[in-house]
Amino acid sequence: MSWVEIGSEEELRDLLGEVMPRAANKDRPKLHELDKEWLAASPFCLIATAADDGACDVSPKGDPAGFTLVLDDTTIAIPERPGNRRADGFRNILRNPHVGLIYLIPGRNETLRINGRARLVRDAPFFDELIVKGHRPQLAIVVEIEQIFHHCAKAFLRSALWKPEKWEPDTLPSHANIVKGVQSVSETVEQLEAYYGVAYADKLYKV
Repeated sequence: MSWVEIGSEEELRDLLGEVMPRAANKDRPKLHELDKEWLAASPFCLIATAADDGACDVSPKGDPAGFTLVLDDTTIAIPERPGNRRADGFRNILRNPHVGLIYLIPGRNETLRINGRARLVRDAPFFDELIVKGHRPQLAIVVEIEQIFHHCAKAFLRSALWKPEKWEPDTLPSHANIVKGVQSVSETVEQLEAYYGVAYADKLYKV
């Protein structure tokens, strides 16, 4: 069977139909007090970036709820903690400042979406407000908001993401086995299991 591709916005709109007025008019240019409440309750977000050549990356960020600092009605700051040091998204931001964010709250099926322009800041007075367990962030992503809106619950309802009775994490190999299977590493599975085990949590805020 041959693929039938969509080649224009007109074809896309013919297929999907017209956008509902409530969806078309829901985006805003600055934070509402309810948006700030959402950010204060969210412990996790996804940051989408793209390089100047179009190469894309999506990176998860997480910390205690409220980890994103609201600087004003159009500016937020996201702290960076020690990680794998690949810096894919950061390199993209240096080349192309446009970013897309999705904020999740465990158990809630809706999300908060923010689009804007980002820059990387290595230090600022507000870093004192981003300290967790005595550790200042390595840097912060400061986002100037251009568009913000709440996204509906359908994807989460379809996936039953928050329903524990649907969770089957043990049907897949452990992370240590996956790393050993897909990467060329010298460590044994046992060594990797020890690295990614209970002690891994002790490294969350250490370089």
